[in-house]
Amino acid sequence: MEERIQKILSRHGIASRRQAEAMIAAGRVAVNGVAAHLGDTADAEQDEITLDGHPISQAPPKCYLMLHKPAGLVSATEDPKQPTVLELLPDHLKRVGLFPAGRLDKDTEGLLLLTNDGVLAHRLLAPRRHVDKTYFVQVEGQLDETDVEAFSTGMTLGDGLVCMPAGLEVLGQPDTAIVTLREGKYHQIKRMLASRGKPVRYLKRLTMGPLKLDPALKRGEWRPLTEEEMAALRLAAGV
Repeated sequence: MEERIQKILSRHGIASRRQAEAMIAAGRVAVNGVAAHLGDTADAEQDEITLDGHPISQAPPKCYLMLHKPAGLVSATEDPKQPTVLELLPDHLKRVGLFPAGRLDKDTEGLLLLTNDGVLAHRLLAPRRHVDKTYFVQVEGQLDETDVEAFSTGMTLGDGLVCMPAGLEVLGQPDTAIVTLREGKYHQIKRMLASRGKPVRYLKRLTMGPLKLDPALKRGEWRPLTEEEMAALRLAAGV
Protein backbone atom coordinates (compact mmCIF):
# COMPACT_ATOMS: atom_id res chain seq x y z
CA MET A 1 0.00 0.00 0.00
CA GLU A 2 1.41 3.36 -1.00
CA GLU A 3 1.48 6.26 1.44
CA ARG A 4 3.26 9.57 1.85
CA ILE A 5 6.97 9.08 2.49
CA GLN A 6 6.98 11.35 5.53
CA LYS A 7 4.27 9.14 7.06
CA ILE A 8 6.42 6.05 6.48
CA LEU A 9 9.43 7.68 8.15
CA SER A 10 7.29 8.73 11.09
CA ARG A 11 5.77 5.27 11.44
CA HIS A 12 9.27 3.74 11.56
CA GLY A 13 10.12 6.03 14.47
CA ILE A 14 12.78 7.87 12.49
CA ALA A 15 11.33 11.38 12.66
CA SER A 16 8.15 13.32 13.18
CA ARG A 17 6.25 14.08 9.97
CA ARG A 18 7.41 17.69 9.97
CA GLN A 19 11.03 16.63 10.44
CA ALA A 20 10.63 13.98 7.75
CA GLU A 21 9.39 16.65 5.38
CA ALA A 22 12.55 18.66 6.10
CA MET A 23 14.68 15.56 5.44
CA ILE A 24 12.94 15.03 2.10
CA ALA A 25 13.30 18.69 1.14
CA ALA A 26 17.03 18.51 1.96
CA GLY A 27 17.48 15.59 -0.45
CA ARG A 28 18.34 13.07 2.26
CA VAL A 29 15.61 10.57 1.36
CA ALA A 30 15.54 8.35 -1.73
CA VAL A 31 13.14 5.74 -3.09
CA ASN A 32 14.70 2.98 -5.19
CA GLY A 33 17.79 5.12 -5.63
CA VAL A 34 15.94 8.24 -6.80
CA ALA A 35 15.76 11.34 -4.62
CA ALA A 36 12.32 11.78 -3.12
CA HIS A 37 10.29 14.97 -3.27
CA LEU A 38 7.61 16.35 -1.00
CA GLY A 39 4.28 14.79 -1.91
CA ASP A 40 5.83 11.55 -3.21
CA THR A 41 4.37 8.23 -2.10
CA ALA A 42 5.93 4.80 -1.74
CA ASP A 43 5.15 1.26 -0.63
CA ALA A 44 7.24 0.44 2.42
CA GLU A 45 6.89 -3.28 1.67
CA GLN A 46 7.93 -3.09 -1.98
CA ASP A 47 10.19 -0.04 -2.35
CA GLU A 48 13.67 0.55 -0.94
CA ILE A 49 13.50 3.76 1.06
CA THR A 50 16.82 5.16 2.24
CA LEU A 51 17.84 7.99 4.56
CA ASP A 52 21.36 9.32 4.02
CA GLY A 53 22.04 6.19 1.99
CA HIS A 54 20.88 3.76 4.70
CA PRO A 55 17.73 1.67 4.23
CA ILE A 56 15.27 2.82 6.85
CA SER A 57 15.08 -0.74 8.15
CA GLN A 58 18.85 -0.53 8.69
CA ALA A 59 19.05 3.08 9.82
CA PRO A 60 22.08 4.06 11.92
CA PRO A 61 21.63 3.46 15.65
CA LYS A 62 20.21 6.32 17.65
CA CYS A 63 22.88 8.77 18.82
CA TYR A 64 22.68 11.49 21.48
CA LEU A 65 25.45 14.05 22.00
CA MET A 66 25.85 17.03 24.31
CA LEU A 67 27.71 19.89 22.64
CA HIS A 68 29.07 23.06 24.22
CA LYS A 69 28.31 25.31 21.28
CA PRO A 70 30.74 28.19 20.74
CA ALA A 71 29.76 31.48 19.14
CA GLY A 72 30.28 31.77 15.40
CA LEU A 73 28.57 28.54 14.29
CA VAL A 74 25.00 28.11 13.08
CA SER A 75 22.74 25.43 14.54
CA ALA A 76 22.02 23.57 11.32
CA THR A 77 23.08 20.43 9.47
CA GLU A 78 24.36 22.44 6.51
CA ASP A 79 24.61 26.03 5.37
CA PRO A 80 25.95 27.33 2.05
CA LYS A 81 27.67 30.35 3.57
CA GLN A 82 28.43 29.72 7.24
CA PRO A 83 30.09 26.95 9.28
CA THR A 84 27.69 24.71 11.21
CA VAL A 85 27.91 22.92 14.55
CA LEU A 86 28.28 19.57 12.76
CA GLU A 87 31.73 20.66 11.60
CA LEU A 88 32.91 20.14 15.19
CA LEU A 89 32.27 16.39 14.92
CA PRO A 90 34.51 13.65 13.50
CA ASP A 91 33.65 12.30 10.05
CA HIS A 92 31.99 9.09 11.24
CA LEU A 93 29.45 11.09 13.27
CA LYS A 94 28.68 13.35 10.34
CA ARG A 95 27.27 10.33 8.47
CA VAL A 96 24.61 9.17 10.94
CA GLY A 97 22.01 11.88 10.37
CA LEU A 98 22.61 14.04 13.44
CA PHE A 99 20.79 17.36 13.73
CA PRO A 100 20.41 20.00 16.47
CA ALA A 101 17.35 19.50 18.68
CA GLY A 102 16.38 23.14 18.77
CA ARG A 103 18.49 26.07 17.67
CA LEU A 104 20.84 28.53 19.26
CA ASP A 105 21.62 31.79 17.48
CA LYS A 106 24.97 32.04 15.77
CA ASP A 107 26.36 34.30 18.51
CA THR A 108 24.80 32.31 21.38
CA GLU A 109 26.83 29.73 23.31
CA GLY A 110 26.03 26.78 25.51
CA LEU A 111 24.11 23.54 25.63
CA LEU A 112 23.02 21.98 22.35
CA LEU A 113 21.63 18.46 21.97
CA LEU A 114 22.61 16.70 18.75
CA THR A 115 20.68 13.56 17.85
CA ASN A 116 19.25 11.51 15.00
CA ASP A 117 16.19 10.58 17.07
CA GLY A 118 13.50 12.69 15.47
CA VAL A 119 10.71 11.48 17.70
CA LEU A 120 12.52 12.40 20.92
CA ALA A 121 13.58 15.79 19.55
CA HIS A 122 10.05 16.58 18.40
CA ARG A 123 8.62 15.72 21.82
CA LEU A 124 11.22 17.81 23.66
CA LEU A 125 10.50 20.84 21.49
CA ALA A 126 6.71 20.55 21.41
CA PRO A 127 5.23 23.65 23.13
CA ARG A 128 2.57 21.56 24.89
CA ARG A 129 5.25 19.64 26.82
CA HIS A 130 6.62 22.86 28.37
CA VAL A 131 10.22 21.63 28.66
CA ASP A 132 12.04 24.44 30.47
CA LYS A 133 15.26 25.87 29.11
CA THR A 134 17.50 28.18 31.14
CA TYR A 135 20.00 30.75 29.96
CA PHE A 136 22.64 33.00 31.45
CA VAL A 137 22.28 36.49 30.03
CA GLN A 138 24.23 39.74 30.25
CA VAL A 139 22.58 42.95 29.11
CA GLU A 140 23.34 46.58 28.53
CA GLY A 141 21.87 48.55 31.41
CA GLN A 142 20.56 47.26 34.73
CA LEU A 143 17.76 44.79 35.32
CA ASP A 144 15.25 45.45 38.10
CA GLU A 145 11.99 44.19 39.59
CA THR A 146 9.90 45.76 36.84
CA ASP A 147 11.68 43.51 34.34
CA VAL A 148 11.13 40.47 36.57
CA GLU A 149 7.42 41.26 36.75
CA ALA A 150 7.14 41.82 33.00
CA PHE A 151 8.68 38.41 32.33
CA SER A 152 6.55 36.63 34.92
CA THR A 153 3.23 37.96 33.63
CA GLY A 154 3.97 37.33 29.94
CA MET A 155 4.74 39.92 27.31
CA THR A 156 3.32 41.04 23.98
CA LEU A 157 6.08 42.75 22.04
CA GLY A 158 5.73 45.70 19.70
CA ASP A 159 6.05 43.43 16.67
CA GLY A 160 3.10 41.35 17.88
CA LEU A 161 5.05 38.43 19.38
CA VAL A 162 3.12 36.97 22.31
CA CYS A 163 5.44 35.45 24.93
CA MET A 164 4.36 33.03 27.64
CA PRO A 165 5.26 33.88 31.24
CA ALA A 166 8.98 33.34 31.78
CA GLY A 167 11.45 33.48 34.64
CA LEU A 168 13.97 36.27 35.15
CA GLU A 169 16.29 35.96 38.17
CA VAL A 170 18.61 38.93 38.52
CA LEU A 171 22.03 37.89 39.80
CA GLY A 172 24.58 39.71 41.96
CA GLN A 173 25.50 42.04 39.13
CA PRO A 174 22.33 43.85 37.96
CA ASP A 175 23.30 43.44 34.31
CA THR A 176 23.26 39.62 34.59
CA ALA A 177 20.40 37.17 35.08
CA ILE A 178 19.10 33.66 34.59
CA VAL A 179 16.20 33.44 32.13
CA THR A 180 13.85 30.44 32.09
CA LEU A 181 11.71 29.82 29.00
CA ARG A 182 9.04 27.22 28.26
CA GLU A 183 9.05 27.98 24.54
CA GLY A 184 11.65 28.87 21.95
CA LYS A 185 10.48 31.52 19.53
CA TYR A 186 12.89 33.21 17.14
CA HIS A 187 15.42 35.40 19.03
CA GLN A 188 12.92 35.42 21.89
CA ILE A 189 15.16 36.42 24.81
CA LYS A 190 16.87 39.11 22.76
CA ARG A 191 13.55 40.50 21.60
CA MET A 192 12.03 40.45 25.11
CA LEU A 193 14.97 42.24 26.68
CA ALA A 194 15.31 44.70 23.79
CA SER A 195 11.67 45.65 24.38
CA ARG A 196 12.67 46.52 27.97
CA GLY A 197 15.44 48.79 26.69
CA LYS A 198 18.17 46.36 27.81
CA PRO A 199 19.66 44.67 24.75
CA VAL A 200 21.55 41.41 25.19
CA ARG A 201 25.34 41.48 25.15
CA TYR A 202 25.96 37.79 25.88
CA LEU A 203 23.72 34.71 25.96
CA LYS A 204 24.47 31.13 26.98
CA ARG A 205 22.09 28.18 27.35
CA LEU A 206 22.65 26.22 30.55
CA THR A 207 19.90 23.58 30.60
CA MET A 208 17.28 21.91 28.44
CA GLY A 209 14.74 20.16 30.63
CA PRO A 210 16.71 17.82 32.92
CA LEU A 211 19.83 18.05 30.74
CA LYS A 212 22.53 20.35 32.15
CA LEU A 213 25.60 21.61 30.32
CA ASP A 214 28.59 19.64 31.58
CA PRO A 215 31.00 22.18 33.17
CA ALA A 216 33.90 19.98 32.07
CA LEU A 217 33.08 20.59 28.39
CA LYS A 218 35.01 23.48 26.89
CA ARG A 219 33.56 25.51 24.03
CA GLY A 220 33.45 23.33 20.92
CA GLU A 221 33.71 20.05 22.86
CA TRP A 222 31.08 17.32 22.94
CA ARG A 223 30.37 13.98 24.58
CA PRO A 224 27.70 11.24 24.42
CA LEU A 225 24.88 11.48 26.92
CA THR A 226 25.04 9.15 29.91
CA GLU A 227 22.38 6.52 30.56
CA GLU A 228 21.06 8.62 33.44
CA GLU A 229 20.78 11.71 31.21
CA MET A 230 18.99 9.68 28.52
CA ALA A 231 16.51 8.25 31.01
CA ALA A 232 15.72 11.75 32.30
CA LEU A 233 15.27 13.13 28.77
CA ARG A 234 12.94 10.30 27.78
CA LEU A 235 10.87 10.91 30.89
CA ALA A 236 10.66 14.65 30.11
CA ALA A 237 9.69 13.88 26.50
CA GLY A 238 7.19 11.20 27.43
CA VAL A 239 8.74 8.50 25.24
